[in-house]
Amino acid sequence: MESFEARPWLRCYRCWSQDLEVQVHYEGIHRIDPVTGGRAETIDELQEAVVQCLECMHDQPHLTFADERVQPVEDRWERMIAGTPWVASCTVTVDADEVETCSGPEAGDALSYAAFGDHGTREFFTHVRFHKHEDDNRIVVHLLVELYARSLEEATEVLEGAARGHLTITSLAEESRPPAAAEDRH
Repeated sequence: MESFEARPWLRCYRCWSQDLEVQVHYEGIHRIDPVTGGRAETIDELQEAVVQCLECMHDQPHLTFADERVQPVEDRWERMIAGTPWVASCTVTVDADEVETCSGPEAGDALSYAAFGDHGTREFFTHVRFHKHEDDNRIVVHLLVELYARSLEEATEVLEGAARGHLTITSLAEESRPPAAAEDRH
């Protein structure tokens, strides 16, 4: 059996707490066996899970829940655990059709999602500073984005890979890791 020490990914990427929980939401459509009353056939099923830190309450996008276990997301866990926070000031120009709403209480999430997809609402910490309509077809979203990466190059690549439109990075600077994580780090 794999020891806990061999699983450095099983911790909060932000505060390094090991106090995590998984919230699983399941929907399924199943045919029923008329004789036993049990499930005869799965027609459709959908399972969504979010791992959350109980200390700092942040979602853990480097972790997933599959096969009844929490597992690392291979393309991001090392970057998020070994990396440091980077803060970018940037703009993303997107098609207006990609923005669900640009006013009201949901505007920040809608604009972040339009700019960076799931990364903008689950992995990055985004703050929409403002947006402007270039014409009827395009919206320029101005954001501050915090993400985790091991280098300037990797931070740039992650932003470029997540952008759902034309990305312009006006500044990108490394920040220090939150104090709780720095104390635990060996």
